[in-house]
Amino acid sequence: MALYLYQCSYTPESLAAQVKDPQDRLAVVNKQIEPTGAKIVAGGFSFGDYDVTAIVDAPSDATMAAVAIAIGAGGAVRSGKTTKLLSGAEWVEALKQAGSVGYRPAR
Repeated sequence: MALYLYQCSYTPESLAAQVKDPQDRLAVVNKQIEPTGAKIVAGGFSFGDYDVTAIVDAPSDATMAAVAIAIGAGGAVRSGKTTKLLSGAEWVEALKQAGSVGYRPAR
Protein backbone atom coordinates (compact mmCIF):
# COMPACT_ATOMS: atom_id res chain seq x y z
CA MET A 1 0.00 0.00 0.00
CA ALA A 2 1.14 3.55 -0.69
CA LEU A 3 0.04 6.91 0.66
CA TYR A 4 -1.20 9.78 -1.48
CA LEU A 5 -2.08 13.38 -0.70
CA TYR A 6 -5.31 14.27 -2.52
CA GLN A 7 -6.53 17.87 -2.60
CA CYS A 8 -9.59 19.20 -4.39
CA SER A 9 -11.75 22.28 -4.78
CA TYR A 10 -15.52 22.04 -5.10
CA THR A 11 -17.60 23.65 -7.82
CA PRO A 12 -20.07 26.32 -6.67
CA GLU A 13 -22.90 23.92 -7.53
CA SER A 14 -21.43 21.22 -5.32
CA LEU A 15 -21.04 23.63 -2.40
CA ALA A 16 -24.66 24.75 -2.84
CA ALA A 17 -25.83 21.12 -2.79
CA GLN A 18 -23.80 20.48 0.37
CA VAL A 19 -25.32 23.52 2.08
CA LYS A 20 -28.77 22.03 1.38
CA ASP A 21 -27.75 18.56 2.65
CA PRO A 22 -24.71 18.85 4.96
CA GLN A 23 -22.62 15.66 5.28
CA ASP A 24 -19.04 14.71 6.05
CA ARG A 25 -18.00 14.10 2.46
CA LEU A 26 -14.77 12.40 3.52
CA ALA A 27 -16.82 9.71 5.28
CA VAL A 28 -19.18 9.39 2.31
CA VAL A 29 -16.36 9.15 -0.24
CA ASN A 30 -14.41 6.72 1.93
CA LYS A 31 -17.31 4.24 1.77
CA GLN A 32 -17.52 4.71 -1.99
CA ILE A 33 -13.83 4.01 -2.65
CA GLU A 34 -13.44 1.06 -0.26
CA PRO A 35 -14.27 -1.53 -2.98
CA THR A 36 -11.10 -0.44 -4.82
CA GLY A 37 -8.96 -1.26 -1.79
CA ALA A 38 -8.27 2.43 -1.15
CA LYS A 39 -9.04 4.09 2.17
CA ILE A 40 -8.97 7.67 3.45
CA VAL A 41 -6.78 7.51 6.56
CA ALA A 42 -6.83 11.22 7.43
CA GLY A 43 -8.18 14.44 6.05
CA GLY A 44 -9.97 17.66 6.63
CA PHE A 45 -11.78 20.61 5.15
CA SER A 46 -10.22 24.02 4.65
CA PHE A 47 -10.59 27.29 2.86
CA GLY A 48 -8.16 28.71 0.36
CA ASP A 49 -6.90 26.99 -2.78
CA TYR A 50 -8.41 23.64 -1.80
CA ASP A 51 -11.62 22.76 0.04
CA VAL A 52 -10.62 19.20 0.97
CA THR A 53 -7.34 17.49 1.78
CA ALA A 54 -7.16 13.74 2.27
CA ILE A 55 -4.43 11.21 2.89
CA VAL A 56 -5.41 8.09 0.96
CA ASP A 57 -3.88 4.64 1.40
CA ALA A 58 -4.20 2.80 -1.92
CA PRO A 59 -2.80 -0.49 -3.21
CA SER A 60 -1.26 1.04 -6.36
CA ASP A 61 -0.73 4.18 -8.40
CA ALA A 62 -3.35 2.91 -10.85
CA THR A 63 -5.91 2.52 -8.07
CA MET A 64 -5.30 6.03 -6.78
CA ALA A 65 -5.48 7.37 -10.33
CA ALA A 66 -8.81 5.58 -10.79
CA VAL A 67 -10.16 7.14 -7.58
CA ALA A 68 -9.01 10.62 -8.65
CA ILE A 69 -10.44 10.16 -12.15
CA ALA A 70 -13.79 8.99 -10.79
CA ILE A 71 -13.98 11.95 -8.41
CA GLY A 72 -13.04 14.37 -11.19
CA ALA A 73 -15.52 12.82 -13.62
CA GLY A 74 -18.33 13.20 -11.09
CA GLY A 75 -18.50 16.93 -11.72
CA ALA A 76 -18.43 18.04 -8.06
CA VAL A 77 -14.83 19.28 -8.11
CA ARG A 78 -13.38 22.05 -10.24
CA SER A 79 -9.77 21.02 -9.61
CA GLY A 80 -7.93 18.17 -7.99
CA LYS A 81 -4.33 17.34 -7.24
CA THR A 82 -2.78 14.00 -6.29
CA THR A 83 0.73 13.70 -4.84
CA LYS A 84 2.36 10.36 -4.05
CA LEU A 85 3.98 10.38 -0.63
CA LEU A 86 7.17 8.53 0.20
CA SER A 87 7.69 6.78 3.52
CA GLY A 88 10.67 7.77 5.63
CA ALA A 89 12.55 4.68 4.44
CA GLU A 90 11.78 5.47 0.78
CA TRP A 91 12.97 9.06 1.29
CA VAL A 92 16.26 7.86 2.83
CA GLU A 93 16.74 5.44 -0.07
CA ALA A 94 16.15 8.30 -2.54
CA LEU A 95 18.72 10.43 -0.71
CA LYS A 96 21.25 7.61 -0.91
CA GLN A 97 20.60 7.09 -4.62
CA ALA A 98 20.83 10.83 -5.30
CA GLY A 99 24.52 10.69 -4.48
CA SER A 100 25.14 8.43 -7.48
CA VAL A 101 23.23 10.59 -9.97
CA GLY A 102 25.66 12.28 -12.34
CA TYR A 103 23.70 15.53 -12.58
CA ARG A 104 25.77 18.73 -12.66
CA PRO A 105 23.97 22.09 -12.77
CA ALA A 106 24.90 24.56 -15.50
CA ARG A 107 27.08 27.32 -14.10
